[in-house]
Amino acid sequence: MKALKFSRKQLGIPYGVFMLFFVVLPLLLIVLYAFTVETHEPTTNDIAYFSFSFENFVYFFGSSANIRAIYVSFGLAIITTVICLLVAYPVAYILARSKMKWKNVVLMLFILPMWINFVLRTAAMKELLFKIGLYKSSKLSMVNTVIGMVYDYLPFTILPLYTVLIKLDKNLIEASQDLGANSVQTFFKVVIPLSAPGIVSAITMVLLPTTTSYVVSDTLGNGNVTIIGKLIEDQFSTMFDWHAGSAIAMILLVLIFITMLITRKFSDEEVNTRGGGLW
Repeated sequence: MKALKFSRKQLGIPYGVFMLFFVVLPLLLIVLYAFTVETHEPTTNDIAYFSFSFENFVYFFGSSANIRAIYVSFGLAIITTVICLLVAYPVAYILARSKMKWKNVVLMLFILPMWINFVLRTAAMKELLFKIGLYKSSKLSMVNTVIGMVYDYLPFTILPLYTVLIKLDKNLIEASQDLGANSVQTFFKVVIPLSAPGIVSAITMVLLPTTTSYVVSDTLGNGNVTIIGKLIEDQFSTMFDWHAGSAIAMILLVLIFITMLITRKFSDEEVNTRGGGLW
C-alpha cells in the first residue's frame, strides 16, 4: 500500500481554516460593529441599517465610569502581576536549584489548581474569605479581588519561570562566582537577566487575562469592583448593544496590543544585552 505524502502547505490547510473562521472573521465582525450604529427607516422599524460612525467610541470615552474602569482594570492587573512575580520567582528558583527527589511532585501541587474549574476555584476562595471575615467588609473589595486574582493566576507565573530556570546554565553561575561576584550580585546580574524570557512570558500570561477576568471581580469584589471585561459583558448580555460592546472590545484589543509591544520590546532589549555580554 502506497504511503500518503502531504506537503507543508497541505498540512497547514486545517490550521488556516481554523484561523479564518475562529480568529479572522470574529475580529472582522468586532470591527464592523464597533464602527457602525444601527438605524431604522422612519416608515418601518423592521428594517435596520448599519451606518459608519464613531459614536460608540465617543460615548465610551465621554463616560467617567468607563475611564475609571480602564484604570481599575490595568491597576488591578499590574498589582496582581507584581505580587505573582514576587511570590512565584523565589518558589520557581528554589525548586529549580533544589536537589530534592520529589520536587516535580511539589511543582505539580502548585499547578494542580489549574486543573479545577476557574469559577469553582473563585467560589471556593469566596467562601474562604467569608470564613476569615474579609468578605464581609465592602472596604476590602479590591483586596479580596487581588487575593482571588493572585490565587487563580499564580500557577501561570510559576510554570514559565520554572521552565526557564531549570534550564539555566550552572557554568555561568560558577563563572560569576569565580570572577568575584557574591550570591546577590550573581542573582541580579546573571540569574535574572538569563530568566528574562520566563519573566516576560509570566507577565504576558497574567497581565493580559486579569484585565478581563470579571468573574473574579464580580464574585470577590461584592459588586464594588468594575473592570473593562464587565463593561463588555454588560453591553452584550444585559444591554444587547453589540455595537457599544464591540467598541469596548476594540479599545481593549488596542490596549493589549500596545502592552504586548512594550513587553516584547523589553524582552528583545534583554536578549540583545545578553548577547553582548553579561557584565
